[in-house]
Amino acid sequence: MATQQTRALGRILVAPSVALLFLWMIVPLVMTIYFSTLRYQLLNPGTEQFIGAQNYIYFLTDPAFIKSLSNTLLLVGSVLAITVVIGVLLALLLDQVFVGRSLVRLMVIAPFFVMPTVSALVWKNLLMHPVSGVFAWVATSLGFTPIDWFALLPMLSIILIVAWQWLPFATLILLTALQSLDNDTKEAAEMDGTRPLPYFFYIVLAHLARPITVVVLIQTIFLLTVFAEIFVTTGGGPGLATTNLAFLIYAQALLQYDVGGASAGGIVAVVLANIVAFFLVRLIGKHLDT
Repeated sequence: MATQQTRALGRILVAPSVALLFLWMIVPLVMTIYFSTLRYQLLNPGTEQFIGAQNYIYFLTDPAFIKSLSNTLLLVGSVLAITVVIGVLLALLLDQVFVGRSLVRLMVIAPFFVMPTVSALVWKNLLMHPVSGVFAWVATSLGFTPIDWFALLPMLSIILIVAWQWLPFATLILLTALQSLDNDTKEAAEMDGTRPLPYFFYIVLAHLARPITVVVLIQTIFLLTVFAEIFVTTGGGPGLATTNLAFLIYAQALLQYDVGGASAGGIVAVVLANIVAFFLVRLIGKHLDT
């Protein structure tokens, strides 16, 4: 009887926060679905018209959608590859004992605490500027012609900026996992005379399989919504070269004032993100079960 009363009391205490969370998630979603069925122009208030699924058809058949989707996949895949590969290497390096290790760890992790807008401005004006940037100075010093990164290599520039921001996160997770590697396993490998490469592939990577899947899941969720870096540096251009789904929805809503089309794009983006998250969660579940 006491247990039932405790459970009932727990449900009553939790109910307000659950209801608030429910409203915080469901109300905006319902409103977005509603707006996606309207011809709704911000420049013409009061002229809303129900058009059903036409906004979805328009958004999905728009060539800009296909280009933004491919850009999104390219951005997410490239950043994941860079952060996981270099993150593993940095974790192996930072796991070694050397003078100044604590300072190096702090410097490696520091970029993760820089706001995306600030880091994008730093890369745009201090590093990649074709005239006064550090990269231009290095190229000129070596006798090469400086590169206008955001004009000639716009997507690569965005990938480098975003990867620089997320590399500390991957390194921190992988370093923490690497430090949990059993000392007995290390000693057994040393006693058996295991060479570095087999040791790395069959012991270290096998141990890091689960942390890597967690890094991939968390980063993918956030990388699908990259916006500030694109807005500050390229504005989605040149043309549609760096326009991803998040920036396309922004442009549809606040540059073209098409709330209906942007709402439809938002729903499409939510569906795609949930599909990706579903498969990634199942992938992690398989690793946890093994």
